[in-house]
Amino acid sequence: MAKLTKRFVDAVEIRDKDYVVWDDELPGFGLRVFASGKRSYVIQYRSAGRSRRYAIGLHGVWTPETARKEARVQLGKVAQGENPTEERQLNRNAMTVKQLADQYIKAMEAGLILGKGGRPKRPSTIEVNIGQIHGHIVPLIGKRRVQELTKADVTKMMNDVIAGKTKAVRKTGKKRGKSILRGGRGTASKCVGLTGSMLTYAISLGLIEHNVAHGIRKPKDQVRDRRLTEEEYRIFGKALEAASDDPELAATIAITRLLALTGCRRGEIISLKWSDVDFENSCLRLSDSKEGASVRPIGLPVIELLEELQETATTEAVFPGTRGAEFFGSFPNQWPKIFSGSELPDFTAHVLRHSFASLANDLGFTESTIAALVGHSTGSITSKYIHTLDTVLIMAADTIAGYIQGLLDGAEFKQTAYAFDRTSRKAALSQFLQKAMGESESEGQVSSRRAA
Repeated sequence: MAKLTKRFVDAVEIRDKDYVVWDDELPGFGLRVFASGKRSYVIQYRSAGRSRRYAIGLHGVWTPETARKEARVQLGKVAQGENPTEERQLNRNAMTVKQLADQYIKAMEAGLILGKGGRPKRPSTIEVNIGQIHGHIVPLIGKRRVQELTKADVTKMMNDVIAGKTKAVRKTGKKRGKSILRGGRGTASKCVGLTGSMLTYAISLGLIEHNVAHGIRKPKDQVRDRRLTEEEYRIFGKALEAASDDPELAATIAITRLLALTGCRRGEIISLKWSDVDFENSCLRLSDSKEGASVRPIGLPVIELLEELQETATTEAVFPGTRGAEFFGSFPNQWPKIFSGSELPDFTAHVLRHSFASLANDLGFTESTIAALVGHSTGSITSKYIHTLDTVLIMAADTIAGYIQGLLDGAEFKQTAYAFDRTSRKAALSQFLQKAMGESESEGQVSSRRAA
């Protein structure tokens, strides 16, 4: 034994086998001398009835003084019942964010991660989440250990996504397919939320106790309040009509018209199946919308358009894809061909949805009625047992779709805001009473109701 000083350590004897020189000042603190000439500071202690050795670090990186201070810290932990060697081993084997992400993806695909409304995440949502994980989260914080992740780490990831540090164009598994990663404020906000969901999953696994992603101030998505004016609807209709001679644009034109006339989300129309269309009850019965199962009333112009499409249908998909794809995949890539010469700024599929709801409000319909028409969770009809819809909803769908169809055809309306008049209300009441007394509508009555 000897006091471990720099002079002593530098002059220590090198032997054929490794050995340890113990410090005579601090019990348990020693210097391990390797046959190769390397020297390492260690502590020896007992835990759970077994002798343990903990390596502090190599001489040169550590001095005798700094190593002695570290030895006191670790021996203090031992005195409190901790085991530094076991703790270090656990840290070495600790799960990284990338490893957690891999487990989280498997859990999503198995339906174990619940999304909106307490339902398993939809396949389309899972696909988007996987893209966000592999495109942004893992490249930025994937190597960090989950137990060591801090709020500052997640905040820096968010700021890096906003700054566009993860921008990239990547190939996908599909033929000639590519994924464009743009980053930005909206993506950054979603990545923070997704990271929080992953860490909540880690808590359920017992890996961590606190979610460091909670409480981070996320950037707000850009508020999308753009809507078409009546004149823009007419410009929109002229552009669709001008492009109607090109057979390659037929599917895109039909999808665009349906988006305008229904207020549906883009994915709901693109992935529409004929089994989702209930012609008899004037509605779409969507089994996998953003809000889950949802019934959407549709107006007469929508019924007529779908009937026209059904005449030439050869697949279950209303808009089948090409090259083996189930659904049409060129929308809205073909929009520039249709609208490049028109005066429609900031034009997206969501603009059509927002315009539908805004026009419905202009026409005097209530918020609950509009919510049911566009499939908002507060007003959507989700019961799979509902077979007939309320007359008012059908009238509303007919009125709004008919009004929009008129604008697309170039009509000039003198009055843009009105509510149900007394005659319409009497007609609806009369129809209800007839049904209550067991009288069914004739085809002529149905046509008269819709024409009104």
